[in-house]
Formats: sequence, C-alpha cells, structure tokens
Amino acid sequence: MKNCSFYPTYFLLVGIPGLEHEHIWISIPFCILYIIALFGNLMVMFVILVSPRLHQPMFIFLSMLAGNDGLLCTSFTPKILSVFWFNDRAISFTGCLLQMFFIHSFTGLESGFLLSMAYDRYIAIYNPLRYSSIITSRLILRLVIVFLVRVLVLIGPCLILIKRFPAFKTNVVRHSYCEHMAVVKLADADTHVNSVYGLFVAFTIIGCDLLLILLSYVMIFKVVFNLPSKDARLKAFNTCTPHICVVMSFYSTALFSFLSHRYGKIPPYIHILFSDIYLLLPPMLNPIIYGMKTNLIRQEIWKMLRKH
Repeated sequence: MKNCSFYPTYFLLVGIPGLEHEHIWISIPFCILYIIALFGNLMVMFVILVSPRLHQPMFIFLSMLAGNDGLLCTSFTPKILSVFWFNDRAISFTGCLLQMFFIHSFTGLESGFLLSMAYDRYIAIYNPLRYSSIITSRLILRLVIVFLVRVLVLIGPCLILIKRFPAFKTNVVRHSYCEHMAVVKLADADTHVNSVYGLFVAFTIIGCDLLLILLSYVMIFKVVFNLPSKDARLKAFNTCTPHICVVMSFYSTALFSFLSHRYGKIPPYIHILFSDIYLLLPPMLNPIIYGMKTNLIRQEIWKMLRKH
C-alpha cells in the first residue's frame, strides 16, 4: 500500500468544520467581540497609565492583564477573520507553530496574572497594615519574570516535539487556529508523548493556578466572615467581586474546552466554537467587569470623558 505521508510546508485551517457556509455570519460576532476586547483593554491600560490615583499594585496587575488580553486575542482573531472573510486558510508550518506558542503562552500568562491578583486581594484583606511592604514593585517584577520563564520552559518543548515528527498524514487542521492537539493529531507517528506532555502542561499551569486561587479565596472568605460588622464584610467582599467574575469566565471556558477536546463526545463545530470563545470572551469581558465593578476606574474614565 502506498504511503501518503509527507512533511508539510504549510497547514490549511478549516475554520468551523460543518459550518463553512455560515462563516460570514459567524464572523460578525467574532469581529465585534475582538473590537470590544481590543478597545476595552487599551482603554483600561491608558486610564491606569495616565491616572496617578491608579498607580497601585492592584491596578498594575490589572494593566498587565489588559495588555496580555489584547495580545492574546490578536494572536489568533485576525487569522480567523481572514479565513471567514477571504477563505485565506493557509498558514506556514513555522507560522502555525508561532501562533500555537503565542496562544498558549498568553493563556498561561493570563492564568499567572489572575493568580497574582488573587494573592494581592488576599494580602489586602488578611494583612492590610503590611500590604504596601509586601506587594512591592520588586515583587511584581519577580512574579512577571517567573510567569514568563514558566511559559517559555513549558510551552517551548511542545513545539520541539511537533517539529520532531518525521511525517504528517495531512496538512488540514480541523480547527480555526493552530491548537496544540489539533496539530498533533495530524502526525503520522506515535503521539502519546505529546498528549501526555500537553496534559502535564495544562495541569501545571491552569490546574495549579486554579487550585492556588481557590485556596486564596478560602482564606479570604474566612477572614471576611470574621469581620465585626456587615458593612466591613461587604466592603471587603466587593473588592474581590471583579476578580471572582474574571476568574469564573476564564477557567470555566478553559476547562470545558480542554476536557471536551480530549474526552467529550460533542460535534466538532461545537467544540471549536467553544475553543474560540474561550480565547476571545474573557479578554472582552475583563475590561467591562473591572470598569463596571471598580469605582476608581469608573471615576477616572468618567473624568476623562467629561474633559473631552
């Protein structure tokens, strides 16, 4: 029997398999979500940069989250829209690996920043008198370096393992972007190591961060419920509400996408739509949530709008 395997110079992205005739209509909400996400995160970053009142650790973390969100949705949405609008499905082998690296790296950084913000809220509530001496600029810089090194060390081998495949059965990626397992499944080789390593990376980053965030909130709620007055409890809880909403939107969609890809028995187009939403919805929601729920940000935005 003739061997049809080969080593591709480029991949072809399908978009949403089974919904190819609806790509133009699907592109409309995608484009709207992307514009809102980009504009909202740029607005948050700008307001924090120009407002001295917001030069505090909590808002520095938020500005880093906003910057990461803008880069995350930009790493894949323009290519998806080009597939939807112009049927521009081709992406070079190197370009595919780079897109995969940036998507998974920005996702890992997102998780790390959310963990940092949980720790920030824990210190602010558990030990407010020492907050400024614990959450310093030096600590923030160290956390950023740790999270950057973590994604480089963990995501990098995923690309190396894919490049080591001797051949691929096809170059058609049945996804709308270069998702790790979607590309791995194309290989004409044993992919067991890639699958296990992908699970290890997901647990090390998403799993561990989520467990630590949950632990932080168990300790936060323990402190909050022991506060003497109802007003004090409500005030303390309100400072955590935006972060809780952001955590829920990010990790709920992440876990659904991850588990359905490996164990779910759902139609491919449903899984791929949720994978896209998982990457696009949190960056769109985050600036809205923080803009609505954080008084200082809302006041500064209103002040800037009144000036103009």
